Amino acid sequence: MSALEKAVRWNADGLVPAVVQDAADGRVLMLAWMNAESLRLTLSSGYTHFWSRSRKALWKKGETSGHHQRVRELRLDCDGDTLVVKVEQTGPACHTDSPTCFFNLADGAGGLRDAPESPGLGPVLEQVYRVILERRAAADPESSYVAKLFAKGTDTILKKVAEEAGEVLLAAKGGTPSELTGEAADLVFHLLVALANGGVTPQDVSAELARRFGMSGIAEKAARKSK
Repeated sequence: MSALEKAVRWNADGLVPAVVQDAADGRVLMLAWMNAESLRLTLSSGYTHFWSRSRKALWKKGETSGHHQRVRELRLDCDGDTLVVKVEQTGPACHTDSPTCFFNLADGAGGLRDAPESPGLGPVLEQVYRVILERRAAADPESSYVAKLFAKGTDTILKKVAEEAGEVLLAAKGGTPSELTGEAADLVFHLLVALANGGVTPQDVSAELARRFGMSGIAEKAARKSK
């Protein structure tokens, strides 16, 4: 028996609640229950396993839907009676196809409305960047659009960034908000491809923006010129 299993304060039914959280953006995805066996399976396989109280059976998240949860971190709270499992979620977490199970938003009067949380831009950029790196490594250039771009080389990648920037300008000048949103997403995607091609990560860009935060644009430009 592991130290973790010994430390858990199992309830009268031999269960402990497990709060599942998105490792990338911190959203709470779902709550399920684990018994000792499902906890051991989770630890040994690296994917979440739970105990169904209604079916009285073990189940692996995503076993039928394909929406698996790869475990990135597992924590036990100070009282030993709740687990937090940080995961890399494939597809929606909820059986309703909502990104999380917590999509009912309460108002001040106790009313409810459907308002699923969306991840912040930063985590999404990191996820897309990881996919770009994976597809860049594909042996067959015809296996994906990204693989084709990398196979064609730097000039093609940069040309696409310029093309998409032009589309953003046109949408910003005379398009609808929806058109501008779509063109901006295309530009950001191709910019991420260019960053990957140049060996730069979204974290590098984030760190540079953080360095500049609080500094006026005039001062920042002056600092660059003095180098």
